[in-house]
Order: sequence, then C-alpha cells, then structure tokens
Amino acid sequence: MSIKFSNVIHSYASSSDHWTLKISDWEIGGNESIFIHGPSGCGKTTLLRLIAGLISPLQGSISVFNQRIDLMNQREKDRFRANNVGFVFQEFNLIPYLSAIENVRLAQKFAGQQIKMAELFGLFAELNLKDHDLHKPTNQLSIGEKQRVAIVRAMINRPNLLIVDEPTSSLDKTNKDDFMRLLMDSSESNGTLLLFVSHEYHLSSFFNKAIALYEIAQIQRS
Repeated sequence: MSIKFSNVIHSYASSSDHWTLKISDWEIGGNESIFIHGPSGCGKTTLLRLIAGLISPLQGSISVFNQRIDLMNQREKDRFRANNVGFVFQEFNLIPYLSAIENVRLAQKFAGQQIKMAELFGLFAELNLKDHDLHKPTNQLSIGEKQRVAIVRAMINRPNLLIVDEPTSSLDKTNKDDFMRLLMDSSESNGTLLLFVSHEYHLSSFFNKAIALYEIAQIQRS
C-alpha cells in the first residue's frame, strides 16, 4: 500500500471549536488520482498534513510508501518529503523575497536534484507565467501567479506523491483548465500518486476516484 492509516486520532482547534479526527483504517495503493471533498473546516487539510508528516497524530500509525512517517524525527520527515512528496499549500508557503525561479530551485536543492532549467521554464510557460515575472520577488506577484509558482515548485522533482490543497481557488477559468491538464498529464506520465482536495466538486471528473472525507474519517466537536 502507498498510504495506510491504522487507528489514527488527531485533535486540533479552530477559532471556536475543538475537533478530533479519527481514521480507524484507510489504505491507498498504486498510482491513483484521488479527489477528496467535504465542506470547509471539516478536516481535509489536516488529513493532508498528517500524510505529509507536517503534523503528528496523537495515536495510531501512518505509513507512506511502507515507511512509518509517524515514527520519524523532524529531520527524517524533512528528508522524506524532499525525496518523495510535492505539496501545493493553500497558503503557497513561498519565500517572499526570492523570485519564482529561486523558490523552485531551492526545492530542487533540498531534494538533491540537478537544476532542470528547460523543464522548469516549460512548466512555467504551460501555466502562463511570463518570463519577466519569473525574476521578481514573489511578494510582488498576484495571488494567482503565486499559486502557479507553488504548483511548479511541487511538481518539478517529479514526486512519488503529489498533495494538492484547494489549488484552483485563485485561478481564472483559462489558468484553471491549463493547470488541471498539466496536473493530470504530469501525474500519469510520472506514475505519481495524486491526492487533491477541493470544494469544487465538478473537478472530480478528472480523477480515478472521488472520496468524501466522512467516508474515511469521523469528526467530533467539543
């Protein structure tokens, strides 16, 4: 199995509630493309962060590519993500004073990858990012441009697992269509396991499988 959850419990707090997410048993295998949906605030992002090792469960085990990510220390998790996981965050998580190119090259450096400039510029072009914007600090880019830079950064190392959290919310229709085409083509050609979270349910038609969060997890409020 590529991802396996066993008896996982994680608690977290919103501005007004305390939540507990429970997943007793969930497995994903192969190079699937999976669309995960549910209302805002239901725990979708928490699920993705558990898989990536960005947060740790209170109990239970999480295996990703047969490695117990819940047992890794911080350095091991960082190395595992650099070598295996691409993540498009809702908040982008770009370094604001670095350019688009520098942000992506930094991701390659962390993974020990050689700079693939032709591929890099090809990805930027496919997402309609203009050459003159690639050298600007990313804090000078629009929200949509930042989002597209974050997408290129996540895809450049051809990760085994690509996690995408609400990626199209800031894109217009043209850029949204370009992104979905690039995402699906890249994932299929590289044999990448794709987990995609969105409230835009019409996008589920692109994927092998659509899963509502309530089908795999219990959410309790207190």
